[in-house]
Amino acid sequence: MDSFLGLFDPSLENETRDLDEINGNVCRDDNGHRGSMGRRGTLGGVRRGPKVAVLPDQLPSEPQEGNIEYKLKLVNPNHERFKRLVSQMQWRLREGLGEAIYEIGVEDSGILLGLTQEELEASMVTLRRMARQLGASLTVIREKNIAGINGQNRKAAEVLVRKVPDDQYSIELRMAVLGNSDVGKSTLLGVLTRGELDNGRGCARLNVFRHRHEVCSGKTSSISLQLMGFDSQGNVIDQTCSRSRDYDDEDMCSQSTKIINFIDLAGDQKYLKTTVFGLSGYCPHYAVLVVSAFSGVAPVTEEHLSLARALDVPIVIVVTKTDLASPLQTHTTITDLKRVLTQPGYKRVPLLIQNEDDAITAGSTQLDSSVVPIFRVSSVTGDGLALLKKFLFVLPPRISNKEREKLEQEPAEFQIDEVFHVDSSVVVGGLLTRGVITLGTTLLLGPMDNCSFVPVTVASIHRNKVPCRVVCAGQSASLGLRGSHLYLRKGMKLTTAEARPRACFYFQARTHVLHHASRICRGYQATVHIGNVRQTAVVEGILGSRSLYTDDRASVIFRFLRQPEMIHTGARLLFRQGTTKGIGKVIQVFPEEPDNVDIYNGLVR
Repeated sequence: MDSFLGLFDPSLENETRDLDEINGNVCRDDNGHRGSMGRRGTLGGVRRGPKVAVLPDQLPSEPQEGNIEYKLKLVNPNHERFKRLVSQMQWRLREGLGEAIYEIGVEDSGILLGLTQEELEASMVTLRRMARQLGASLTVIREKNIAGINGQNRKAAEVLVRKVPDDQYSIELRMAVLGNSDVGKSTLLGVLTRGELDNGRGCARLNVFRHRHEVCSGKTSSISLQLMGFDSQGNVIDQTCSRSRDYDDEDMCSQSTKIINFIDLAGDQKYLKTTVFGLSGYCPHYAVLVVSAFSGVAPVTEEHLSLARALDVPIVIVVTKTDLASPLQTHTTITDLKRVLTQPGYKRVPLLIQNEDDAITAGSTQLDSSVVPIFRVSSVTGDGLALLKKFLFVLPPRISNKEREKLEQEPAEFQIDEVFHVDSSVVVGGLLTRGVITLGTTLLLGPMDNCSFVPVTVASIHRNKVPCRVVCAGQSASLGLRGSHLYLRKGMKLTTAEARPRACFYFQARTHVLHHASRICRGYQATVHIGNVRQTAVVEGILGSRSLYTDDRASVIFRFLRQPEMIHTGARLLFRQGTTKGIGKVIQVFPEEPDNVDIYNGLVR
């Protein structure tokens, strides 16, 4: 489906009146002259880009589901119609998890009729009343001039409506950052999250590194989480707090309506298992593949791309160090990326982002997931960073409202990715994959080495370093646990007694061997990644065959080598050992009976 965002020509400055006045960003002096309230040459707060090619004049029909709504005009509705319009906006916001796009001056069939300036202003007044009723904010993204009858100038406008859901402080987006070492991943994150450009010698990355040896070597070896916040108008929050790593994250999160949670992963080959764990266990919505324009596409770049492909994580490519590379080197790097993306078996459509219109189109919810946007940026000069920020501002989460509501109805299950010991208490960080957890809830922690689960109480909950009382499915959080003699490790789960959790040593998976130097037989050992579970497993049997070679597919029975794990059928699987790589899906689990099975009945009562 074509995106409505591509229908607007942002270069029509001489024909289009600035919509800052409609947004309330324009003031007038005593003589009636217009002036902006802190905004620079913008169209509703969005800077204009260069002129684009010939544009179509019609949209597809209005989708019945989703967060996009077509309205021809909203001029002086009566009380009953206004109530229905507010209910409709509320439904569209729920479909978009707090974000909705309104196309003003468009019929339900998709025909752009446009409105006169007076009708457009009256429609914006009504839309602002609707948003105020729901506590939402408005941002005019684009407008388009349409030639009317007898030369009458008419306009259509696109408006982003955003409201943070009642059960969360802000809209959260998780993005894993991949790429070879020395391509500028940590430097890029330092510039985005701290707001100051790099000095060309890596000063921006110092606030991102977690360990002393990372500062000395300049290479990331662990998983680092960095936050970037946006307000309702698309401005980055806390841009000036870059001189200290003790800046107030809680204050930034409280002011943000959307938070990007960057997961900085290692690029060196010897830290590949850490990178795979971060990409699999942290369940990112998107992956940012960083490539140096100076050094080009490296083997590690292609390997990280294949990992994201195996785990079905959409890719966004950022080409860095454009200030060091010549135009020929940059062009060669982008050509190589297009070749890799369009190779047989992958077949993605590369989209080179050249202006703001391309950036918003790439972040539109109507854009097909097979399209891979490519950005060119420099962390030293700042070229291309504004386009990348605009893309991140409009990028939606990869879960629909129906899927989220369905997950919230299931028994709670929290996967543990990090374990911290704070004074005498224990804090775990991770992702709530299903259900809802509230403060004071009693959960089961496990599995232990004997396949049992032990009861614990949730003493505190923090989201994005802000204390809260509830966490819902799809949200990451830190939980303070209260219990006796707790043994914790990465890969464990917190779940309710109603779920009656079971651990397993044996499981069956339908696998596909991507590469192996010789053959895989019974007894072969490899590191298996299933969500946040990472453990060595042994091949106990291959159904229908004695061995597997490269590109072979078969059902394989695995056995965890060290301790039992809690996994589910349908989970994606990735196994690797040296140059051997394979993917698959769990199709059967053989649960073990826990030693303390009576605890389920006691907690349920």
